[in-house]
Amino acid sequence: MSFFTSETIWFLDAYILLILGYAILIMSSYLILAYLSTKALRSYLKKNSFVDYEVLLTSEFAPKLSLIAPAYNEGFTIEENVKSLLSLNYNNYEVIVVNDGSKDNSMEILINTYNLVLTDFKVDLKIETKKVRGIYTSRNAAFKKLIVVDKENGGKADALNVGLNIAQNPYVVCIDVDCILDKDSLLKLAKPFLESHGKRIIATGGVVRIANQCVIRNGRLVEVHIPDAILPRIQVLEYLRAFLLGRMAWGRLDGLLLISGAFGAFDKEIALLSGGYDTKTVGEDMELVVRMRRYMVENKLPYSVSYIPDPLCWTEAPEDFKIFKKQRSRWMRGTIETLTIHKKMFLNPKYKLLGMLSIPYWTFFEFLAPAIEFIGLVITLLFILFGFINWHFFLLLVLFVYTFAVFFSVIALFSEEFTYHKYPKQADFFKLLLAAFIEPLYFHPLTVYAALVGYKEKIRGTKGWGEMTRKGFTKKE
Repeated sequence: MSFFTSETIWFLDAYILLILGYAILIMSSYLILAYLSTKALRSYLKKNSFVDYEVLLTSEFAPKLSLIAPAYNEGFTIEENVKSLLSLNYNNYEVIVVNDGSKDNSMEILINTYNLVLTDFKVDLKIETKKVRGIYTSRNAAFKKLIVVDKENGGKADALNVGLNIAQNPYVVCIDVDCILDKDSLLKLAKPFLESHGKRIIATGGVVRIANQCVIRNGRLVEVHIPDAILPRIQVLEYLRAFLLGRMAWGRLDGLLLISGAFGAFDKEIALLSGGYDTKTVGEDMELVVRMRRYMVENKLPYSVSYIPDPLCWTEAPEDFKIFKKQRSRWMRGTIETLTIHKKMFLNPKYKLLGMLSIPYWTFFEFLAPAIEFIGLVITLLFILFGFINWHFFLLLVLFVYTFAVFFSVIALFSEEFTYHKYPKQADFFKLLLAAFIEPLYFHPLTVYAALVGYKEKIRGTKGWGEMTRKGFTKKE
């Protein structure tokens, strides 16, 4: 009996058309986003070439900021990172480090390094959180901006809510404590809040870069290097694509759903009115942005979410697959949770661009893409097993997809070269170029697998972040 029945041939044709159509759709969306990003990037660079940030530094109208940095078992990096936060070029800001029940020596390092003492600090409990054990300030006047909170472990979202309760200023900047900021980061991040033009800026974010193997001295990034290990090196390329060719375009459309949890600024009043961070999701950064936007739309308040393409924040990327898998599976769980919580917005014209474009895009191309790719792979293997594959067409399709993936990464790489040029060595450029050819064969399958693990964890009801061990920043001289 032949397997090539009319039904089989129809299914095969339908499958090929479906996969080809999905691939063309997602590639077209990437090209459109790249085009919009390029236009927005040129406009931003032209406009900001005349900006004197020193004026903002000395201005009495500069927004007052509260930096909130949750810390859990960050003993390897916490001293350097707090130094970085305290030495930024900005006047009107405070630093709130929230120790979320660390099991290592993080609290001991903070107390000894910054001469901290327990203080009687009034807290306005607008959001319910886990118990605060104590609030510390420094006896050293050089660290007068620093407030350290020691609390019971409740997760990152709970720690951020403690920071929201304690923050004294109208704008909060939420940052991962393992990050290193450029010295002018706050100046650039605060600028959009002064340029609202009738719309209230409720959040703004900037570009995050990979700091692995960069040289850090006294909390400052002084030399930029490309990681030797292939996994973090490809993540450098991935971050370039995501921030320069992705979020830049969504920022131009005013359709951003995500301000990176590593570094983002928020209007504290709107964040509190929206209920603060959701402690039941591991995607608290994305969920808060969506909820704040939803709050503004439902209350018919004019608003905007801003995005800055400047490299403002440098973070440590996972260097081994075990930690990488935990990170990416958590990202997938967070995406699923956010889209589920706000499913009412999907294709709902009430939410305008957000409901008709942003949410559907994340649903089809972020949430469902790994599942579609995995199912397509399984069906393809079955077709090969039963001899249904047209090898000429199949190999052409694989070559087309691979070429596009490399091409898109090269666009991101050249966008970086002709704008901020943070990797000045010619050898670094070629290392990233080589990574662009390796990524589709090595890195992409890993991300798909990690996303599938995220699906499984969500179905099983897995909670929490899991242990995210860090190696600390390399300080090669």
